[in-house]
Amino acid sequence: MRMTSRERVLTAFEHQEPDRVPCWCGASEGFWNKCRRVLDMDDEGLREFFGDDFRRVWARWTGPQVNLAPGATYATVFGVQRTGLGYGQPMHHPLAGAGIREIHDYSWPDPAWVDPSGIRATAAAWHGKYAVLGGDWSPFWHDAIDLMGMEELLLRMYDEPEVVDALFGHLIDYYAASSRRIFDAAADVIDIFFFGNDFGSQAGPLIGEAMFRRFFIPQLRRLVDLGHAYGLKVMMHCCGGFAPLIPSLIEIGLDGLHAVQPSCHGMDLRRLKADFGDRMVFNGAVDSHHVLINGTPELVREKTREVLEIMMPGGGYIAGASHDTILEETPLENVVAMFEAVREFGLYR
Repeated sequence: MRMTSRERVLTAFEHQEPDRVPCWCGASEGFWNKCRRVLDMDDEGLREFFGDDFRRVWARWTGPQVNLAPGATYATVFGVQRTGLGYGQPMHHPLAGAGIREIHDYSWPDPAWVDPSGIRATAAAWHGKYAVLGGDWSPFWHDAIDLMGMEELLLRMYDEPEVVDALFGHLIDYYAASSRRIFDAAADVIDIFFFGNDFGSQAGPLIGEAMFRRFFIPQLRRLVDLGHAYGLKVMMHCCGGFAPLIPSLIEIGLDGLHAVQPSCHGMDLRRLKADFGDRMVFNGAVDSHHVLINGTPELVREKTREVLEIMMPGGGYIAGASHDTILEETPLENVVAMFEAVREFGLYR
């Protein structure tokens, strides 16, 4: 029996087999603009064309608008100005060298500046048909690096752990309150709390397991518990090779991980599926790095089929690119080939 997208996704999250493997289509602005131009479709038409089983809702920022400094291209809600391609790199670290008192006294944003008023109508229009994602993106690890500087932040985990605890605590206080406003307004028409932090690199985790458990797991638990309190599944975006960290994420009840990158150290798909596939939903795994960008449609089709054979048994798998933001240089025909292969080879019988 053919399922709706929502039924398909939630069945996969229960580690049961739906009618077919769900599809996830995340894309960069550049790739999406190319799709609009080439295919002459609007956003919803493109998502239907690719077979995306998900839809995303966002709150509106109503807080103060930052006057960008010369050369700045973007400013975070925490007052860090950035420059460069995309979101760029921080131009300064306003909490470098800060003590606990300075962290407490910092001008933290007010969660009331997050306006969820338009979310309910948008999510309600999709509810029942698609799996709806919501909540604040909550990249507290990246924000902490912006505010203090990565080298200093890592050193102070050893030398002044209480300072790092205070910094992370304020960041999660804001993000949890922001998501709570969203969920209070529309949790009954949202299915999944989706947030993101990148804890892996091409060569493995950026943080050792012991330090990850000490500093990050308590904060991540707050987000996971928040989503579950509203009856939502919780999925975290995490790039890179982070396999050693997965057991601790399972322990706090995280339901899903996006986007699995098989080209990174330790991210062997057979091992991930065997070790964690009955307790963690994996999203992604079709190699963006070597296959989608540089391959042919025939290679994409072959590699997508190989991924499906490994990851789809028993449910708990969502098919998509190994990096959420499919880059502009990715051939459109390769992305089409990936999703066509999922629809052909991702059927459960």
